[in-house]
Amino acid sequence: QVQLVESGGGSVQAGSSLRLSCAPSRRTFNRYAMGWFRQAPGKEREFVATITWTGESTYYADSVKGRFTISRDNPTNTVYLQMDSLKPEDTAVYFCAAAYGLGPHYGEDEYEYWGQGTQVTVSS
Repeated sequence: QVQLVESGGGSVQAGSSLRLSCAPSRRTFNRYAMGWFRQAPGKEREFVATITWTGESTYYADSVKGRFTISRDNPTNTVYLQMDSLKPEDTAVYFCAAAYGLGPHYGEDEYEYWGQGTQVTVSS
């Protein structure tokens, strides 16, 4: 079974930075667009960012635009989410996901593979 494995979460103060990483346990995702979603306590999972499989285009939710940066390194099959100027409202479990095709993909139902999530907690 293919798994996406996230890492890099943690507890930080507001204004700090974190970098999340996501890599598959098996197979390559070189022809998959990749995305990051998050789910805060008591809320539905929401789109955060996505990157096309070529890595040429990126798209962000308005709430993170200008603070988060998604990138990918196809030779190592790793996707990153650089999160700067973190706010308490960024506290959530962050999931990476893979969707076949160039992208962009914004909806959860477009993604075939999901990670288990990594917790990000931002205190004020």
